[in-house]
Amino acid sequence: IIWPALFHRVPAFGDIKVRSSWAGLYEYNVIDQNGIIAFHPEMTNILMLNGFSGHGLQQSPAVGRAAAELIDSGRFESLDLSIFSFDRCMGLAEPVLEEGIV
Repeated sequence: IIWPALFHRVPAFGDIKVRSSWAGLYEYNVIDQNGIIAFHPEMTNILMLNGFSGHGLQQSPAVGRAAAELIDSGRFESLDLSIFSFDRCMGLAEPVLEEGIV
């Protein structure tokens, strides 16, 4: 369905062929598609660092540091990332919505 439109707009696409592809799990937080960085509210020995969708690799250094700070001192020290708490998923805080993401 999309191929005729692409070819019509850019005829050079006629010479391009798919040689390989990849499919996999695109994991994200369904509330706002942003990560969760927090201890679970009921299972307090569970630290959740998940739901980052395609941002995971980009944000992993900061999230790793945040995790170390939470484990070591029980709070964020370098950056206040409390906006990414699990409270969003429980309806206790506002979702973190990004309008500039396509």
